[in-house]
Amino acid sequence: MEEKITYFEQPGEANTAEVLRLVRERVAARQIEKVVVASTRGNTARMAMETLADTGIKLVVVPWQFGFAETQPFALDLVPELRAKGHEVHFGTMLWHTEDLYGSRTPRAMANLLRVFCQGIKVCVEIALMATDGGHLAPGEKAIAIAGTASGADTAVVVAAAPSTKSAHLHISEIVCKPM
Repeated sequence: MEEKITYFEQPGEANTAEVLRLVRERVAARQIEKVVVASTRGNTARMAMETLADTGIKLVVVPWQFGFAETQPFALDLVPELRAKGHEVHFGTMLWHTEDLYGSRTPRAMANLLRVFCQGIKVCVEIALMATDGGHLAPGEKAIAIAGTASGADTAVVVAAAPSTKSAHLHISEIVCKPM
């Protein structure tokens, strides 16, 4: 099998519309039913909801967990709108930020290892694990995870889901796009 990977010259928000276009193509080609989207403020979630509106795709939006910062930056008024359209919002524990809880440097080491590929790959893995932990993906279910660098989206991967307790079972089968 031969498949195209798109590489962006620069990371960041300017790539969001193209990432969503590429994801729209890939979900159709792979008959994928769910897309997991990292969205800090809600802008990427809103764009994904609009871009994928007529596809039957169910979004699982993963903002920051409550308490990660002094205030929750995600537009909370967007939550009922997403849910009314059949999508989910999961404010779960951000797995790579748990050193204080577990007293181990393992989460940071895993995050740094994944950043070797790019920040978006790190977040894609994290949100796929989080979505599975929250019951929004079944273990082994194929989905696309979308994330980015700083804001917006610049990375998308096809994953076979796994919960964080079995993170070694998570599998990235395809890279749709990422920054160089």
